Amino acid sequence: MMTISAVVIANNEERNIARCLDSLAWADEIILIDSDSLDRTAEIARAHGARVTKRSWNGFGPTKQAAVDLATSDWVLSIDADEVVNPALAAMIRQKIEGASEVSGYYIKRKTLFMGRWIQYCGWYPDRVLRLFRRNRGRFDDALVHERVILDGPGENIEEDILHYSYPDLETYMAKFGRYMALGAEELHAKGRRAGLLDLTIRPVASFVKHYVTRQGFRDGVPGLVISTMSSIAVFVKYAKLWELQKGSAGK
Repeated sequence: MMTISAVVIANNEERNIARCLDSLAWADEIILIDSDSLDRTAEIARAHGARVTKRSWNGFGPTKQAAVDLATSDWVLSIDADEVVNPALAAMIRQKIEGASEVSGYYIKRKTLFMGRWIQYCGWYPDRVLRLFRRNRGRFDDALVHERVILDGPGENIEEDILHYSYPDLETYMAKFGRYMALGAEELHAKGRRAGLLDLTIRPVASFVKHYVTRQGFRDGVPGLVISTMSSIAVFVKYAKLWELQKGSAGK
């Protein structure tokens, strides 16, 4: 029988972590890396059966790979602290890993709650993410943000949803907004990218059109309009921050 390790990374997630770990109770082991939490995240995680390791933050990709490196099972399921694996998905995962022959990993749909609504459009759904993979066939890249799994071998889809509670309200979204934009700018800067006038003018407008019109965000009502507008602002802030970083480098 194939075994599976659920791996989670967390920082100040005491509001979400119990719900997440309860949904992973079926896994053979749960590994959680706590990065500099100042709340009860680690305490709650231990109480819900997780093996907790403390590690200073050094980006999403490296931190998630550190969790994978601690896993001992045949398969790894990577879940964020604000996500939930419902029973239907858990059953499907068990079925897939027992029947898999040459498959190295699986892409799972992710459905996000935003301002009290499960978003169906805006390019947010189905948000297929590679989260289930053979431990010896996949690893996370070193990206600071928007990390991905590099898979050795074929991947397939699982037609069940991970439930994503990342943005239950606008306040929560705004709290994460600045951090993600800063990380995105730092990553672009490290790759040698530079921001120009077109990045600060055309890209934000194009982002709004993509989310609201092309990807039919208007069908998600007011939350869809907010997502599309904030996505546009996020693009502007990221490139404005990149411009600031490159000016700082030039002045050294």
